[in-house]
Amino acid sequence: MNPRINVITLGVEDLQRSLAFYSEGLGWKAQVQGDIALFQLNGVVLALYPREALAMDAGVPPEGQGFRGMAMAYNCRDEGEVDSFLSHMRTLGANVVKPAQKTSWGGYSGYFSDPDGHLWEVAYNPFWELDSEGNIRL
Repeated sequence: MNPRINVITLGVEDLQRSLAFYSEGLGWKAQVQGDIALFQLNGVVLALYPREALAMDAGVPPEGQGFRGMAMAYNCRDEGEVDSFLSHMRTLGANVVKPAQKTSWGGYSGYFSDPDGHLWEVAYNPFWELDSEGNIRL
């Protein structure tokens, strides 16, 4: 099987609020198709879809709180970019849940959560190379 992830879909409480957070706040261009917003991010698509509708589509209850057992990551080219990115996220209303700091593995990272509590790590990994488009090259 070919290893890949094509789409990551986040269930959101308020589509317009989340759309503004990602498109206006981060400058990511959205394609809105009815009640789904799609962002082309290099090799993957990030989708925003109403939480209850996503749960219904998957056949699971929509309730859920706290840690969801996953985090997405945005990798930066240096520590200063991590600090700047987290600072920008704070101005957008994101909750910085862990300020950036040196890590045990030799990098530098912090975490924020978006308006729906989805966890994002913002990291600099000195052992990974980012190409000109920001893709990780292992």
